[in-house]
Amino acid sequence: MIVEGKPKSDKRSRVVLIRHPDALNKNHNPNATVIQHMLDEGLKTLLGIDDIAEAWRQLIKPGDRVGIKTNVWAYLPTPGEIENALWRRVRDSGVPEDSIRMDDRGARKRLADSTTLINVRPLRTHHWSGIGGCLKNYIMFVKLPFWYHLNACANLGHIWTLPIVKDKTRLNVLVVLRPLFHGRGAHHYNPKYLWDYKGILLSLDPVAADTVGVRLLSAKRQDYFGEDTPFPRRTHHVTYADVKHHVGVSDPRRIDLVKVGWTDGVLI
Repeated sequence: MIVEGKPKSDKRSRVVLIRHPDALNKNHNPNATVIQHMLDEGLKTLLGIDDIAEAWRQLIKPGDRVGIKTNVWAYLPTPGEIENALWRRVRDSGVPEDSIRMDDRGARKRLADSTTLINVRPLRTHHWSGIGGCLKNYIMFVKLPFWYHLNACANLGHIWTLPIVKDKTRLNVLVVLRPLFHGRGAHHYNPKYLWDYKGILLSLDPVAADTVGVRLLSAKRQDYFGEDTPFPRRTHHVTYADVKHHVGVSDPRRIDLVKVGWTDGVLI
């Protein structure tokens, strides 16, 4: 694949992968206590700060209007345990509850006046964009999302340059507790292609987070099918977000992946 353009700089990005063997119970449901611990430890590692309260103070201020952009896709929504854990830490940072909003499909209206955004969603394969990750999660901030479906959603990174979201995102949380790693067709879903990975990816950079997400799903597909199996569509929107729209880093050589916790079956 050839993508025209070049990175804006030689900057590096950090992505933290934290996993825990007890993140999910035997019914595949998240353990709220473990999830809070994972988010806290992951953020402290990401920022290099030992105190969780101080870590959050680096991201948000009490006077911020905080929008949490979640994802409500029926088959694989953002787990409530993760939404609640993020809400709790924002509130604990001194932001009044009436200054915290959480939304997905109504984001263009309900989160438009946010001064700070937190981006959180599960990782999955996607019919239009190859993968559904951090970059794709902001498509609901535009009036006509289908405009961005052209060429395997190549220009999703453009959304991140629009005033409604530009420079507002403080944290990206890509949920890999139980990712969907394969499917074909619009809105594809088959539970046989879910796996209990029991992880969370955190980054200040949505492009870097998605780059690691592509790598993880590719590794799982190779492991499951025994061969390199193409995604439903090309995942070049991740590269374009870097070299064309300058949203973040897509070059794995400039991404520092820090792995914390459980390592069984880590794949990457």
